[in-house]
Amino acid sequence: MDKKGHLYIVATPIGNMEDITLRAIRILAEADVVAAEDTRNTARLLSHHDIRANLISYHEHNEAERTQHLIHKLEQGESVALVSDAGTPCVSDPGYRLARTAIEKGVRVIPIPGVSAAITALSASGLPTDAFTFIGFPPRKKGKRTDLLRTLQSEPRTLIFYESPRRIAAFAEELLDILGDRYAVLSRELTKVYEEFIRGNLSHILEEIRHRPAIKGEITLLVGGFDAAAKEAVTAETLKAEIARSLDQKIKISEISKKISKKYGLPRKEIYGEALNVQQERKSS
Repeated sequence: MDKKGHLYIVATPIGNMEDITLRAIRILAEADVVAAEDTRNTARLLSHHDIRANLISYHEHNEAERTQHLIHKLEQGESVALVSDAGTPCVSDPGYRLARTAIEKGVRVIPIPGVSAAITALSASGLPTDAFTFIGFPPRKKGKRTDLLRTLQSEPRTLIFYESPRRIAAFAEELLDILGDRYAVLSRELTKVYEEFIRGNLSHILEEIRHRPAIKGEITLLVGGFDAAAKEAVTAETLKAEIARSLDQKIKISEISKKISKKYGLPRKEIYGEALNVQQERKSS
């Protein structure tokens, strides 16, 4: 008979307290320990559902230390329920180290499924759901972020990102420059009172959020995948001709790149560089 305890990976609501399964409520009530990313946040959830539990903190700053402590409890036969602040643990949240170590130690890891912001947003986005690529939070450093986005330029599947309200405008700008003016959906405050979806090309979303005094709430941004057929339909000659017409109209290169990027879904930097080439060719001729 297995004397070791079980590690439960318990999904919790991302906003609305009612978005939790009956099984999750039972496991949280029965577990010997509930390891929470933020004990205050989890305490409110437990109180809402009349659950009394032995709470312990488990977050990115104490993950290494707490992992060993929790593994010891599991090996002693105690059960541990792992929860994050919201949604499914181990998905862009602490927990991977604990789950991996538990598996290595022969502890049974049991998922208690429920809400995930990525899937919740995708289901209501209107973008293709048959295949998607979950990226999560992009790297903080601009160079690494740029490298990542360049690897995604030819990715045909729907892209799913998490980003903070403080950085979302700058990130949308980078997406425009590198991926082009693709159709996208910005979702925020999912399942909460002020739930919102902003749909349209990236340029539209960027303009919308820049005109607001502030953007609040957790954000999930979905971006349409690369459309190879649409790009092939735009020949180099067509592109040059359209740039030349715009230059004839004395339109600034920055505006040309924005306009053509939106029209064809091409990266703005690519259009900008081509426009500079056309302009230089004219000066040389």
